Amino acid sequence: MKIDILTLFPDMCRSVFMESITGRAVKAGLIEINAVNIRDYSADKRGRVDDTPYGGGPGMIIKCQPVFDCFEAVCGKNGSRPHLIYMSPKGKTLNQEKVKELSKLDSIAILCGHYEGIDQRVIDEIVDEEISIGDFVVTGGEIPALLLTDAVARMIPGVLSSDESFENESFFDGLLEYPQYTKPFSWNNIEVPEILVSGDHGKIDKWKKEKAVEITKKRRPDLFEKKFGGGGE
Repeated sequence: MKIDILTLFPDMCRSVFMESITGRAVKAGLIEINAVNIRDYSADKRGRVDDTPYGGGPGMIIKCQPVFDCFEAVCGKNGSRPHLIYMSPKGKTLNQEKVKELSKLDSIAILCGHYEGIDQRVIDEIVDEEISIGDFVVTGGEIPALLLTDAVARMIPGVLSSDESFENESFFDGLLEYPQYTKPFSWNNIEVPEILVSGDHGKIDKWKKEKAVEITKKRRPDLFEKKFGGGGE
């Protein structure tokens, strides 16, 4: 899979996606991630990419031309048009189902806004969908784009040690994850649940499922309702 991040701050992105599990996956050739500098495509002789908003208001707006030309360059380099996502608080909230859906595509591009946003005309012209990471606003789209990149990358076969690494995690099957424990068996006079050291894998699996349901019902009743329709198991 290939992911292109269209950004005003490419180094900010590279410093993150070349580290940890995602970085190892890139080096192993399992996924390709590029940070493309929108400023490189500015037609302004001083390299400006923004201007004041029509109708007044605070801040600056990123202009159509550099964004459009940047995306056209990505399409040309790829030899095809990637699915373009704009990270925006006006988009649909990201969830695991969307992550799984995106991970099945051959290529995606992620557009990062900054300042007071991007000229709506280029959004309408080239963006396929807008995605939000939650009901709050951050300074720019780079952190949301990296979050989406990480979530999608770890779904690519071979990136994690096994499918089980993500299949047991929160949200994968609509539930929050069960509690996890490691050595020592007793810490601060608190012991690991006996069932986990029983060696009975059938009972352990049953315990994990019950705990996942219990935690989801308590902490995210919206997910519980979606999963069970309010009827429990």
